[in-house]
Amino acid sequence: MLERTLSRWQGSGVLTRIATAVVLAPIAICGVLFLRTEWFTLIFGAILCFALWEWTRVIGFRRRRLRTLVVAANAGLMLWLWWAEPKTLLMPIVWAGAGWWCLAIIWLRAFEFAQEPTTRNLEIKVLVGSIMVVPTFVAAWLTHRDPVNGPWWILFVLVLIWVADSSAYFAGRQFGQHKLAPRISPGKTIEGVIGALIGSALFAAAAGLLLPTIPIAHGLLILLALVTVLFSIVGDLFESLIKRQSKVKDSGNILPGHGGMLDRIDSVLSALPIFVCGRALIGL
Repeated sequence: MLERTLSRWQGSGVLTRIATAVVLAPIAICGVLFLRTEWFTLIFGAILCFALWEWTRVIGFRRRRLRTLVVAANAGLMLWLWWAEPKTLLMPIVWAGAGWWCLAIIWLRAFEFAQEPTTRNLEIKVLVGSIMVVPTFVAAWLTHRDPVNGPWWILFVLVLIWVADSSAYFAGRQFGQHKLAPRISPGKTIEGVIGALIGSALFAAAAGLLLPTIPIAHGLLILLALVTVLFSIVGDLFESLIKRQSKVKDSGNILPGHGGMLDRIDSVLSALPIFVCGRALIGL
């Protein structure tokens, strides 16, 4: 039985995904917890820029000069925000990012929207790339520098997404019968989403016991975790939609078993702004 399971996993690339995760997870955890906020922010910003570079290829940019210009413009904006620290702009930018992911749900239902490789559609998708990365950058920066468990909140979101992804994968493989979005991502199932929600709720319940929260805040944290996971699925589906429109399988090949950097952090792009805004609302 075990031999058959391992053989099936090897054939589907699961073992490669697990091996990559085993290498990357400790690096990510140490970076979040032990780097000074300045270094964490710069490194995270560089990761976002690399993901944006992949995004420009996915949406159909072929000229490296144009792709470089898009990435440089966004990098410059993030550096300016980090250096100038305009307090009246920072949280509104995060809220704008959260608002965008609410609109993305509508885009998911309108499968053909901006599908044709016209100049106008490319401009829309370039703007979307900026809306995906800049608010996430600000959300991560503001959270990590929070003197009250800032790095631990970042780690909470990352582990929450890892738990949700793993729970969805195994629940989907074991029980998946009903497709979630067959035109966008045929492999995702409603049963997988239920597994993700159950796994993330259990994780949030356990993690909440370690955080200095009152009982009602503990319950709100679990609720926020569920909302965050739902939007992480939106982020994953949205990237899958754009890749399907462009007839691209992966955003890159830098991470064995996972594809590109964008493939790995698509859920983070949607989850972080939602989590930060939700945390601000409930006062955690």
